[in-house]
Amino acid sequence: MATLPPLPARGWAAPAADAQLAPIDFQRRAPREGDVLIDIDWCGICHSDLHTARNEWHGTTYPCLPGHEIVGRVREVGPGVTAFAPGDTVGVGCVVDSCRECDACQRGLEQYCPGGTYTYNSPDPDFDHPTFGGYANAITVQERFVLRIPDGLDPAGAAPILCAGITTWSPLRAAGAGPGTKVGVAGFGGLGLMAIKLAKALGAEVTAITRSPAKAEHARRAGAHDVLISTDRDDLRRARGSLDLIIDTIPVGHPVDPYLKLLGLDGALVIVGAIEPLADSVDARLLVQRRRSVSGSLIGGLPGTQELLDFCGEHGITADIETIPVDQINAAYDAMAAGQLDFRYVIDMSTL
Repeated sequence: MATLPPLPARGWAAPAADAQLAPIDFQRRAPREGDVLIDIDWCGICHSDLHTARNEWHGTTYPCLPGHEIVGRVREVGPGVTAFAPGDTVGVGCVVDSCRECDACQRGLEQYCPGGTYTYNSPDPDFDHPTFGGYANAITVQERFVLRIPDGLDPAGAAPILCAGITTWSPLRAAGAGPGTKVGVAGFGGLGLMAIKLAKALGAEVTAITRSPAKAEHARRAGAHDVLISTDRDDLRRARGSLDLIIDTIPVGHPVDPYLKLLGLDGALVIVGAIEPLADSVDARLLVQRRRSVSGSLIGGLPGTQELLDFCGEHGITADIETIPVDQINAAYDAMAAGQLDFRYVIDMSTL
C-alpha cells in the first residue's frame, strides 16, 4: 500500500530552553494500518511539560511540543482499526508506542518498556524532529495506545486523568489501597488532588500532607479525612506511625525522613513527583526498625489507564481544572513554576 502524504498540523512549541512557547506549523502522519487520527479538543498541562520544555531534566530536543493529557474526537481510522470509529471521544496519555514484546509490555506496563516512545520528546521514526505532543490541533496514534473516554465524563476534566490520575492510581492499586488502609498524600498540587480523590473513592482513609495551611480546606473538600501541615512539627509528631502508604507527589527534591516517620509497620513511601535527586540521604534506621520501604512509580500502562478512566466514569471523578486559551500557556507555566496551584490547567484547543 502506498504511503499517504503527511497531514498539515499546527501547535505551540518551545524553540529553545530559554524561549517561550510559540505557534509552530508541522506535519502528522496520515493514518496507516492500525492508526487513529484524532482532532484534539483539550490538553492538560503537566509539570513534566514545564520541566521538559525548559530542559530542566537535560534531555530535551528542540523544537519541543509538549502535552500528554490529550482528549479529542476521532477524525479518521486507518485499515484494521476495530475499537474506534469517527466521532468517538478518546484520550492519549504519556506513551504512544512500545516494543510490545518485552516483559513490561506483556504485562500491560508499557511505560517501563526500554524501547518505548513517549508522546513528546522521543525519537520520531516518521519525521526529522522528536515526537510532538498534544499542544496541537491533531495527533495520529496507533490504536493500542488510544483510550476510550467514558460517556458522561467531562472531557476537559478527564484530560489530567491521563497523567496526573494514572500516576497516582497505579501505586494505589499496586499497594492494595482500599477499605481498612490509611493512605497519606504528600503534596497538594494537581497530582495530590487526584490521589486524594482516588484513594477516597477506593475506600481508604486519606490524610493530606501539605506545607500550605491555605490548602487544608480544599484537601478536605476533595475527600481527605485529616490534614497535616508538613512544617508543623507537632502536627507530624501526633501522626507518627499512623499510615500504611504515602503517595509522594512533591515535584522537587526534598527530604523523605519526615514522611517515613509517619508510616507504621510495613509502611511504604512511593515517590511519583520528584524525578530528580532527593534533598538528603534516607536514614536507614527508619527503614529497618519498622520494615518500611521507599519506592517509585512511573505513570501507568494502557490497561491500568483504561481501568482508571472507567472507574472515574463510574464514580464521576474528574480533575479540578482551569481551562485556558492556548496563548496563555506561558503564563500557566510561570504559575506552575511558582508552586502554588491546587488544580490543573487544561488548554482549550479550539482557541488554536
